[in-house]
Amino acid sequence: MKGEVCKPVRCILAVAMMMAVPALALGDSPAGAASCLGCHPAKADDGPVPALAKLPAQQIVTAMLAFRSGTRPATVMDRIAKGFSDEEIDAIARWYARANKK
Repeated sequence: MKGEVCKPVRCILAVAMMMAVPALALGDSPAGAASCLGCHPAKADDGPVPALAKLPAQQIVTAMLAFRSGTRPATVMDRIAKGFSDEEIDAIARWYARANKK
């Protein structure tokens, strides 16, 4: 992206993807799922950002929709959530919830 101005959300997602890909065996992950690992830990460690794999799918969907609509306060998740369709949010949530059952 030499010489280009990077939009903040795209920069965040690009950096998150670069950090997350080596950290996770992606297998059959849906598009966008790996970008979450830039902030959300792969394993539950009770850090400041919740591990998505320990959350039920519906909780992730509800949170993402609230971030996207602006009804849930956020620092960056409101902007990130706007980049995903309902179908993508559902697929990512189900994928992370499935990881919790393993």
